[in-house]
Amino acid sequence: PLGLRPEMTASIARFASTRFSKKERPLRLWANGTVFKSREESDGKIAIEESLQSGVELFGSEGMEIEIELLYLLLESLKVLDINKTYKPKLLIGHTLLMQMILAKLGNQLKEKVKEALINFDLIEINNFNISESERNTLLMIQKLRGSPENTINSLRNIYGNNNILESLERLFKIIKPISMKYNVKIQLDPTYKPTYDLYTGTIFQIVCEGKGSPVVIARGGRYDELAKKFNKEANDEVAGGFTFYIDNTRELSHYVQQRKESRPTKVLVAFGPNRKIEDALERQKSLHDKGYIAVIELQSCKTQSEAQALLSRRNCEKLEWINK
Repeated sequence: PLGLRPEMTASIARFASTRFSKKERPLRLWANGTVFKSREESDGKIAIEESLQSGVELFGSEGMEIEIELLYLLLESLKVLDINKTYKPKLLIGHTLLMQMILAKLGNQLKEKVKEALINFDLIEINNFNISESERNTLLMIQKLRGSPENTINSLRNIYGNNNILESLERLFKIIKPISMKYNVKIQLDPTYKPTYDLYTGTIFQIVCEGKGSPVVIARGGRYDELAKKFNKEANDEVAGGFTFYIDNTRELSHYVQQRKESRPTKVLVAFGPNRKIEDALERQKSLHDKGYIAVIELQSCKTQSEAQALLSRRNCEKLEWINK
């Protein structure tokens, strides 16, 4: 037996919540490294595959701002990597609470089986469950609900009524959709989407592109507040999220590699006042990135420019970009 890590998120979350627990939030980290996956071959032998990953993690931002920044960065990355409309990139988004909402009225013995059938798109298994005709028809309807975020949310609202999950997703898509359209990335909401590992407790997402023979997942991530709180029991308000690029899969698609500049550009803090929103900060961040600056956003609004100016040293930035008018 070998102790080889299958992913990096848990290790980084532990690091941020222990050794970096006193660091100023929001805490932004990035990491490159190898991960390992085992599989059983036809002759019964175990094969171990090594792959390279590169990702980012964000800790300590309340509300939906954490998802907005991560998804915006993910879409910006596609532009830099030259993952354009040739590869037909699709941003698939789900939420762990959607599955809980779907399974809420089922008995405990059935929940895991129904969950597995929905994730695997197993219509035969759904038809074999010992449930009422009404419950079966609802599950079959939900199984077909992946697609346009607006239509999917409206359909779920018709079945389960309005709730905080659907309202928060609606707000998220209103902000992210215009950005995705700018980069020719189609968005799809899938209520039954579930990643490989049970790390996430919130919004989950992945980028899927059209490969030569089949769809290729090049990036995956989500929000994992509960994991961060498990490592840092003193911080009840600790929240976290991140995403990872699968380098080998990405290289299969993109033939373009942007050369890294030798000199370090100026690092700018983008802060906004009470009269502006995070969407304005995202637009300003993009314009600064286009000019070659390193730009990070102060996720919560500042009351005054002086308050924002005082954050420069704490955020390790040299210049303030203030937005209020």
